[in-house]
Order: sequence, then C-alpha cells, then structure tokens
Amino acid sequence: MSSFETIDRAPSTAGTAPALSTLDAREVSAWFGDHKVLDKVSLTMPAGQVTALIGPSGCGKSTFLRILNRMHELIPIASLAGEVLLDGDDIYDPGRKLIDARRHIGMVFQKPNPFPAMSIYDNTIAGLKLTGTKASRDEKDELVERSLTSAGLWKEVKDRLRQPGGGLSGGQQQRLCIARSLAVTPKVLLMDEPCSALDPTSTRVIEETMTELQKEVTIVIVTHNMQQAQRVSQQCAFFLASQGTPGMIVEHGDTDAMFTEPQDERTFDYVNGRFG
Repeated sequence: MSSFETIDRAPSTAGTAPALSTLDAREVSAWFGDHKVLDKVSLTMPAGQVTALIGPSGCGKSTFLRILNRMHELIPIASLAGEVLLDGDDIYDPGRKLIDARRHIGMVFQKPNPFPAMSIYDNTIAGLKLTGTKASRDEKDELVERSLTSAGLWKEVKDRLRQPGGGLSGGQQQRLCIARSLAVTPKVLLMDEPCSALDPTSTRVIEETMTELQKEVTIVIVTHNMQQAQRVSQQCAFFLASQGTPGMIVEHGDTDAMFTEPQDERTFDYVNGRFG
C-alpha cells in the first residue's frame, strides 16, 4: 500500500462508499476554573449527517465543539468530565494520542485562518507534517487536487496553486481551510460558525460544499443563523444556559421537527426569534 493510500478515504472508482463515523458525547460537563459552563450534555452525532448546534451566545455550544476534538484542554484553567466516543472509542482514553483525535476530528473556525504567506498548495497539505504522514510529490499533487475539489475550490485556484493563500477572498480562504482539514482525511469535521464572517454569496457556496461533504465525513456545525441550520442540517441540538446555571441541551432531534413541532416551549420561542 502506498503512503497516499494510507491517508485517502475518498470513495473509490468502484463505487464503494467510505466508512462514515458516529461521534457520541456522553454526560459531558465542562468548567473554566470553578465556573461550570456545561452540565451533563449527551448527544449522538450520526454518521454521514450534519448536526447543527443552536442556541444563544454564552450557552456552551463552542465549548462543547472544542471538547469534541480535545481543544478545550489547551486552556490552562479548563477541565471536563464525561466521554467522547468516536465509533465507540473514547478520544480521552489515556492510551490514545492527542494527535490521533485531532487527525480524525478536524476543525474549521469562525474566522478563516490560512497561513497567509504560505502557498495555496502548501496550505492544503500543511496538516501532513503535523500528523507525521509521509507522501511522495505525486501523492501530494493528487491529495491537493482532491482536497480542493471536495472543498469546492479547485476550479478557482488550480492555475495559481503557488500563490499565497492570504491573497484569496474571505470565502475562498474558508474553503481553503476546509481543504486543509480534509487533506488528513478526518472522520468528523467540526465547524464553528464558519460563515459568520462571510458575505451571502460565499455563505451559499460553503453551505453547498457542506452538503457535498457529508457524503464523505460527519459534520457538526455551530451556527446562530436559524435559516442556515434548517438548510444544512438533518439534526439539531438546542443549547440553553439559564441565568446563573451552566449550559445544557433543552431539546434535540430531527431538524424539520425541531423547527415545525418543537417539544419544548423554549425551543419554539428561540427558533421563532423571540429571544437570543
């Protein structure tokens, strides 16, 4: 097996679908120092679906997202309890390497963060060095094309791969960051308000990209845009933190049902813009 094959999970030409992964959070609580910000949050994020995390600011959505790929622990005063299972294996198991969690569970942030002076090509494969993945030049070329294609960017940049990533538009930079995450073939892609800094046209392109990507990778997105949650997700989880209490999930389930027939009055009020 070549080194490229070891990092390539894309569908084969024979039509074999990739093995999609389920992420399962169980009784997750989180603190910053003595301040508890999440209380026993449990949520299954099904394989091959987009799960949207919705709720007002300050209710723990982004903290929960960071816990899902072990970024929460980067904050010195942060702590947590509970389990995060990827296909049944706890990513916080002491025997598992941190780099494995980051490779399998990628993250795209609110503000596009390509390496500005690095070329589009080198930006795309930057994660290979971080994960210790070896690949020949031909394999890198193929990986760059495949990752940029999956991120919906290849046709726009294929003739300027050696130009700086910082020279792209905001929407293109965000898709470059998506391509960078995809290049290490994650099983799950986390997206923290990926369109909040983008114009409507770029937002539409990112949403279309997400719809295509869920054929390859399980997606979890934090969004304050209720219309976006309806457009891109199959499942929603509504987070809420009452005054003085940590964040929790009020209700979760099928997106259409959450927006048309929510079971909790607070969910109805939030999705209909009555607060938040």
